[in-house]
Amino acid sequence: MRDNFLNSQLFEFEKVDFDWQNHPVFKLRSSLTENQIFLGLTREPLIFLNNLKLKKSEFNPDYLIFASRHTSKAAKPSFLVHTTGNWNDVTDFGGDPRELSRTSAVLHKAGFISLIEQNVSKVLPEFSVDIEVTHHGPTSLDKPLIFMELGSSKKEWQISQAGQLVTKAIINTIYKYIQLEKEGTQKIGLGFGGTHYAPNFHRLIKNKNIAMSFICPKYYIQKLNKEIIKKMIDNTYEKVDYFLIDWKGTNSAEKTHLTSLLEDFNIPIKKTKDV
Repeated sequence: MRDNFLNSQLFEFEKVDFDWQNHPVFKLRSSLTENQIFLGLTREPLIFLNNLKLKKSEFNPDYLIFASRHTSKAAKPSFLVHTTGNWNDVTDFGGDPRELSRTSAVLHKAGFISLIEQNVSKVLPEFSVDIEVTHHGPTSLDKPLIFMELGSSKKEWQISQAGQLVTKAIINTIYKYIQLEKEGTQKIGLGFGGTHYAPNFHRLIKNKNIAMSFICPKYYIQKLNKEIIKKMIDNTYEKVDYFLIDWKGTNSAEKTHLTSLLEDFNIPIKKTKDV
């Protein structure tokens, strides 16, 4: 992805006069007048970048998109987008225990829609476009962030066309975000239930005027408490319109635990099938 950003025939980056993380910083030549797009490089694992020290550098953007590779045991060829955070005390993959990053639901949706608009099924039919639930680090940055990933093994990481596609989608995400913000039509949701690739939330974000920030899968629902739900609300850049529950993707005990927590917040609760 780094090579595709710097050597693309579709867009052009120029080196600026300051460094970050001991690497040069590049700026996209674009038609935007009110916004600038920068490319920073690092050798540090992205999931462990809990302290970017952006405020102490000349590189201090408003939003962050992490261009990352994705690994899974199934090694499924895929393009993915997700927000970050840890639902329990395990921090093997970065971040702090029971902490969530800051994020933007609209930026998250913009990333997903931008990947869909690349016509992946025609260009690379073996690849899927997926949303993942919220997972891994970093969690303590003060900038809203999302991850956009190319997965899920070394074989896919080395496919030039896949790298070109995801880097184009990342650039388009910024333009898509600006468009969605201007339209102002998105309802903002927090998601609960379902499995790692969140098929019901995938459907809503793709087909409805719904943008979602954090998605907690069913296997962490019993570990939720009011404190972390408040973090889901507070760490979402936009005002949250409702809680969304994948009703079929939760069992009876999970529903009971979850609804008893959510009812203490003055936010409507909806089932995904009713939206």
